[in-house]
Amino acid sequence: MPHNAALRQQLVQLLHSNEAHADFEAAVKSLPPNLRGQRPAGADHSPWELLEHLRIAQWDILDFSRNPDYQERRWPTDYWPETPAPPSDTAWEDSLAAYRQDLQEMCALIMDDATDLFAPIPHGTGQTILREAMLIADHNAYHVGQLVLVRQLLGAWK
Repeated sequence: MPHNAALRQQLVQLLHSNEAHADFEAAVKSLPPNLRGQRPAGADHSPWELLEHLRIAQWDILDFSRNPDYQERRWPTDYWPETPAPPSDTAWEDSLAAYRQDLQEMCALIMDDATDLFAPIPHGTGQTILREAMLIADHNAYHVGQLVLVRQLLGAWK
């Protein structure tokens, strides 16, 4: 079905998009380690908090999308890191890698012809993979925008 293939490709493109705004890769590129845990004046979150929130929320949506034994997390406690600064440079890099891996896994789920984008997720309450993919795109775009703003306030944006 050509329309379904086109929709799948458009969804994947949306998840990686930088057409209307900076993308994730631009937002995290070359951020100095000493700024990763800084909350600039007027901002509620540090770059680390935003990165971890992006990673956790995206993983949670992916987990919900494919795991019949999905366990709902507590809001907001389970969706934000405990501290404004990463515990190490390794934690920052691990979070980046996990975010990228989970995004690729969501894209693979979308591109899998066996995935019915329109079927209700069996363990959900009417959600579909299409809805979950758009939710990730929307949520990520919002917080990537915040990350760019925080970098601007920190003087670390091109």
